[in-house]
Amino acid sequence: MSDTLTSAHSPRKSDGFNGQRAIVLPEKIIAGFAKTPLINSLFVTDIGFYPKAKFHYRERETGSAQHILIYCVDGRGWLQIAGRTLQVERNQFMMIPAETPHKYGSDDKQAWSIYWLHFNGNLAQSLSALLSAGNTNFTGDLSFSEDRVKLFDKMYNTLEKGYSDANLQYINMCLWHFLSSFSFPDLFLPGTEGNNEDSIDRSIAYMRENIHQPLALKQLADQALISSSHYSALFKKKTGYPPLEYFNHIKIQKACQYLEFTKINIKEVSYKLGINDPYYFSRLFSNIMGQSPLDFRNRKKFAGPAVPPAGPLP
Repeated sequence: MSDTLTSAHSPRKSDGFNGQRAIVLPEKIIAGFAKTPLINSLFVTDIGFYPKAKFHYRERETGSAQHILIYCVDGRGWLQIAGRTLQVERNQFMMIPAETPHKYGSDDKQAWSIYWLHFNGNLAQSLSALLSAGNTNFTGDLSFSEDRVKLFDKMYNTLEKGYSDANLQYINMCLWHFLSSFSFPDLFLPGTEGNNEDSIDRSIAYMRENIHQPLALKQLADQALISSSHYSALFKKKTGYPPLEYFNHIKIQKACQYLEFTKINIKEVSYKLGINDPYYFSRLFSNIMGQSPLDFRNRKKFAGPAVPPAGPLP
């Protein structure tokens, strides 16, 4: 990857690019974040955009006091970190944990355009670890999203208007959403779920379509065209749950809607969900919800009027 490194003879620079934008928040403002319960868990300290940043280069021998996210939307560059040299292409991002020595720079021939920000806070290390797979994978791929860029611009433009309490609270709440777009890009991008469906996505859709039926593991695996053992492994890897346990969660979610928005008795709710043993249904509901179906329904008697359903139940 030596061809991606900035030449030692290149006029390296950390900023000064035509059209660049950058805001570094005052130390006094940052100190105030630590005392503000609403935002002390995660907050921005620096934010900017460098277009066509030819010869851009930064080296921090002892790392940065903040965590750094860099999002490349054009061109290419590189990152040296943890004894590795990583190439960074268009529609990729870099996550540099705080206090981690690093170097990075733009490619000489295809200068990158990057959105970047520094962040800190009580939960910043956890967010950084999530974005870098536990500090083992410092780059990630993304599909371009105009919504992600608009969210960044909203944060930046709000900060340009000044450091009022409302502005600071707003942009730091937006920061959670912005970082989640890198952590869970498939969930962030609108309208792409159907385009990128895999066998597990289709299986979950099949569960929802057949929520009123009893389904066995073999039925689910056959529908996914995968062996039962392989299906179970893939399903748990993606969702964190075995298939039938996940299916039970969906059933109980639907049971809560029946109990909340209809007057049918608990036995009928059980039958509607394909569970022919109402006693088993009650035990299952209690295990998942932490209270019996009857207690769940009756709680509204002590909590004010029920909210009407948004639409008819399927």
